[in-house]
Amino acid sequence: MQTFSDRKAALVDALKAADKPIGLSKDTSNLFRDRESGGKRHLDVRDFNHVLEVNPDQGWVDVEGMTPYDELTEQTLKHNVMPAVVPQLKSITIGGAVAGVGIEASSFKYGLVHDTMLEIEVLTGNGEVVIARPDNAHSDLFFGFPNSYGTLGYALRVKARTAPIKPFVELSYSKFTDPFKCFAALRELCESDADFVDGVVFDRDRIVLTTGRFTDQAPWVSDYTYKDIFYRSLLERDVDYLSVADFIWRWDTDWFWCSKNLGAQNPIVRRLLGPARLNSRFYTKVMRWNSRMGLMRGFDRLSGKHRESVIQDVDVPIEHASEFLEFFIKEIGILPVWLCPIRACDPLARFDLYPVPENKVLVNFGFWDVVRRSHGFETGFHNRLIEKQVAALGGIKSLYSDSYFPEQEFWRTYNGDAWRRLKARYDPNGMLGDLYRKTVLRH
Repeated sequence: MQTFSDRKAALVDALKAADKPIGLSKDTSNLFRDRESGGKRHLDVRDFNHVLEVNPDQGWVDVEGMTPYDELTEQTLKHNVMPAVVPQLKSITIGGAVAGVGIEASSFKYGLVHDTMLEIEVLTGNGEVVIARPDNAHSDLFFGFPNSYGTLGYALRVKARTAPIKPFVELSYSKFTDPFKCFAALRELCESDADFVDGVVFDRDRIVLTTGRFTDQAPWVSDYTYKDIFYRSLLERDVDYLSVADFIWRWDTDWFWCSKNLGAQNPIVRRLLGPARLNSRFYTKVMRWNSRMGLMRGFDRLSGKHRESVIQDVDVPIEHASEFLEFFIKEIGILPVWLCPIRACDPLARFDLYPVPENKVLVNFGFWDVVRRSHGFETGFHNRLIEKQVAALGGIKSLYSDSYFPEQEFWRTYNGDAWRRLKARYDPNGMLGDLYRKTVLRH
């Protein structure tokens, strides 16, 4: 079996032999934007999927970048720890989460996934492998790598913080009919001793906040991996208990609530699919197949509807959260919506390409569906409307899905000066592409 050093050396050789821009060959992707794939040489990084070491006493895990979080979490749980922030879907890789933006219900406590990084080992565009830490000669890359989406280098290895666990998680649900009161309570929860905090907006006057706490014992344990659907239980219960593993993957079985678009919440279809297909990997394959075939687009045309995919995560200062929600329900109308509070865990850390204000709580709004209208509209109309509103409220959005920023606005928002300095140092020949062209123009 090849060692990490062997795999690294082979990849460096492949990059140095490349005579045109580089892309990655891999088995999984959680980017929800189609891109042109021609004209690139692809590096095979699929073998960089090993957990190298778990150190529960010092609170860290050392892991290769293409390791998906279900495998990473399985290994850490054996040591009674978990990655401090575990994104919601099993197929997300740790390298993808630090090159993009990863979030979960522990983010009010630990920040985003990249806030949990201790060091990263990066294959840069000029064929060098560098180790970046907050306090070494490559600290600029450490703080500039998040939200770079592979345009500065590829994370071959990540050393990240872990958090201790107990066997079960107790979930307490608080119901609200007033968004303003809901977000006031959410702010208070971020100052509590909770281990996890998130929520769901079912409608303007039906919002549920979830508080999770580790516990050694549970009077019962619910199972949402097959017949029962987790998000529906939020309206049906006041308290619930899950095993740690089932809590971590509570959203994966139904891709939050998006499985309804595949008919997978119909009890008959659910049983026909079986538990092995009720997961984000299967849904992603179906989604990409539909994107290639255009079946839903064709159906909407036949029905006279105009459609736009609105798949976004946006972060808005909590003091403006009620205002954003009111705008969103009125102008976009997608429901449910996921809520997840975040804040920078280290006031001294400044991640250049995804700035989160110091000492501020932001609320992540996650919404993933299609807007259908009987009247026509410009391409990207609803997504662009969201971008403008988020900017007006002092927020920022993730770039894993469709974006429609004009170029100057994009670089103002995502610190173009810092990106260009990093690009000149770590990819001077432009082998890894341009961030705007990749995330907005889809090139």
